[in-house]
Amino acid sequence: MTDTIIAYPNLAAARLGTEIVSVTDQFFASAERMLAETPPRFIADKFDDHGKWMDGWETRRRRGPGHDSAIVRLGAPGDVHQLEIDTAHFTGNYPMAASVDACVLDDGEDPASARWQPLLTMTALQGDHPHRFTLPAPRHATHVRLNLYPDGGVARFRVLGRPRVDWAGVDADQEVELSAARLGGQVLALSDAHYGWPHSLLYPGRGLNMGDGWETRRRREPGFDWCVIGLGHRGRVTGLEVDTAFFKGNFPAQVSVQAANLEGHADTALLRASSMFWPTLLTPQPLGPDAIHHFQDQLETLDAVTHVRLNMHPDGGISRFRVFGQIQ
Repeated sequence: MTDTIIAYPNLAAARLGTEIVSVTDQFFASAERMLAETPPRFIADKFDDHGKWMDGWETRRRRGPGHDSAIVRLGAPGDVHQLEIDTAHFTGNYPMAASVDACVLDDGEDPASARWQPLLTMTALQGDHPHRFTLPAPRHATHVRLNLYPDGGVARFRVLGRPRVDWAGVDADQEVELSAARLGGQVLALSDAHYGWPHSLLYPGRGLNMGDGWETRRRREPGFDWCVIGLGHRGRVTGLEVDTAFFKGNFPAQVSVQAANLEGHADTALLRASSMFWPTLLTPQPLGPDAIHHFQDQLETLDAVTHVRLNMHPDGGISRFRVFGQIQ
């Protein structure tokens, strides 16, 4: 993944707290596996008590009428723009078709009594193949239901969109994590992402391993790698955190940050060029291996911003990046 613009984060990412609420069957493989951010794996000689181990959700062979389904509570409720259903490595056991429904529930409400609305009508699937579907218009959802016809396996299921956040309940003097994925922060563009998953930068908690973060290839030419992040809300930045957890022989030598207020006139397609000229928020600072680095006193004084550009000199890996501030 090089010089890439990324459209939407995954509202159904397991690291955001997404949960499987109910499932009709998961005899061969747990439905939770399809929420993983890592690429699906196939291990030819791996079996368990139920048969062939598969990296995804797989139901038993249905011998009666009906179909299988799983209800997913989104870790980041929001407006759904796209859906991804990946049948990687499912060749003779993939569903003939799938559909997806959505509903909006308050905390404590039972999905069994929800009024479900279709996001994706029944659509044919191919085996060992990624499928992406773009909705005609964004749809608000707190829960989604993936239906498999009549049964089978899915390696990965992603719900791509923008989180909805009640910013009216946040005090102006309260410090919040403006970049948090759960609050609408998202990776918009980057120079390279040869390893890892860039959206992991904005996930809660520390990384699980070296693959749970943003890592670029080894740079063999002048320059440095960068990543543009849209904040969940415009705010005045009061602190930054850069975590190099698990990056020990491949952490960046230095990191710097630029920022800008693009409210009302942000053009994602132009971010790669325009972000080079944004004002400096943090001058280059040294990093160490496998450690959390805090920056407050080192910050330049800027007005409220909506976007930041994280630069790592010259390349390497970062597990988590957090922008703290007060909404404006």
